[in-house]
Amino acid sequence: MNALTMLLSGLVFGAGLVLSGLNQPAKIIGFLDIFGRWDPTMMFVMMGAISVHFALARAILKRTRPVYEAKFHLPASQRIDGKLVLGAALFGVGWGLAGMCPGAAFASFGTAASSATVLLVATAGGMLVHQVLHAPKAAKAEAGPAAPVIADAR
Repeated sequence: MNALTMLLSGLVFGAGLVLSGLNQPAKIIGFLDIFGRWDPTMMFVMMGAISVHFALARAILKRTRPVYEAKFHLPASQRIDGKLVLGAALFGVGWGLAGMCPGAAFASFGTAASSATVLLVATAGGMLVHQVLHAPKAAKAEAGPAAPVIADAR
């Protein structure tokens, strides 16, 4: 049942991206072009998404646990640091340059749209670079301090 729920959720999400036009780079760039031929229709998409999230997040978090998990997996930190700001800025620049977010790129990937392919390759590359740079630090932090070495006095 869990796999079916994930599949249906993904299909609804993808359909929403396509219906809203978020998979059309010209639509996104038109929204970002506030000093040119601005297209405000994406504002209604954002207001709809934010209102649904606002209502459902509060209702869901009132539950003792998620439907298919033992516990909620929420971010432990609420700190805004340089890594968060840099990551958000890179995401925004990538979205603006490509004209779509990674979710919409996945929805458009089946159409062989070159912008979707380039964005997905760049996103995967960025994830790989992050993994190479930060995974050793994360593994070291999880392992905790090294155990003291006791010499054998035989």
